[in-house]
Amino acid sequence: MRNELYTRERERQLSLYPRIDKIEVKYVGKSHPGTLFVMNKGFSTPYSCAMHLSELHCKKSVLALVDGELWDMNKPLTNSCEIQFLTFKDEDPEEVNKAYWRSCAMLLGCVLEQAFKEEYSTTLVRAPEVPVIAGAFCYDVILDSKLDDWKPTEESLRSFTKDIHRLIHQDLPFETLDVDAKVALEILQHNKYKRDMVEQKASQSSERIVKLHRCGNFVDISEGPHIPRTSFCHQYEVTAAHNLQSSQSELIRRFQGLSLPVALKLHHAVWHRLRERSRKLVSEDGRKQVEDKHCISNTESD
Repeated sequence: MRNELYTRERERQLSLYPRIDKIEVKYVGKSHPGTLFVMNKGFSTPYSCAMHLSELHCKKSVLALVDGELWDMNKPLTNSCEIQFLTFKDEDPEEVNKAYWRSCAMLLGCVLEQAFKEEYSTTLVRAPEVPVIAGAFCYDVILDSKLDDWKPTEESLRSFTKDIHRLIHQDLPFETLDVDAKVALEILQHNKYKRDMVEQKASQSSERIVKLHRCGNFVDISEGPHIPRTSFCHQYEVTAAHNLQSSQSELIRRFQGLSLPVALKLHHAVWHRLRERSRKLVSEDGRKQVEDKHCISNTESD
């Protein structure tokens, strides 16, 4: 239902451009500086511009800067502007790394929501904005109360990992849509935590606009930006699950993972060390790993 409502809203927004107006997009990157593109307003995206430059630009570009504003590669351009592209190999890849971590967390949420089929309920709570230096990305979920005593095994985590690699191999785009809060509430109507997030984000906007993102059939609320496609991910592993202390009666679990983009390669020994580090519960401030006394790790070995 979320996917259908998202598609309906996207089509409604596209219908606001009954005729094709042209905009001028000036490329101000290091290669081919000053190149001018004549693009279609409301339809053309930064990725469309990258296609006019080279296949290499399409493969390397993770985010765009549109008049200095961070922009998803698949988000339509609505005005004439200056554009440049950001990659993992930039001198300062902070924003690119944050987008990658955010996208990996979204994939984790997508798989967790579907992992238990119809036998048990799964409620997504949120994907905390955890810094890359924390060592892992994460997604907080509430599982069916019947699973309160369930402890994920290494085999369970490997199963989640396999499901995510299926999404990676499908090369799915990350789409973005700015919508009115009323529309977002309708799309996310079955999740009280997401509805609360919509209200929170809407209160920060004078026009009550919030950002939704979609990957495949999975729709989530996120400030973004996100990477262009799932194929930008390479090594990816779901590494841990922790129980969080909470004042509410429902048990919140934080699932964590580690990933590297296809543009970066690591020796297997380094990956192993990073994987072990990623098993520790991460904090949102990124200044330290949360100590065991503040949590209960519930990942068992086979």
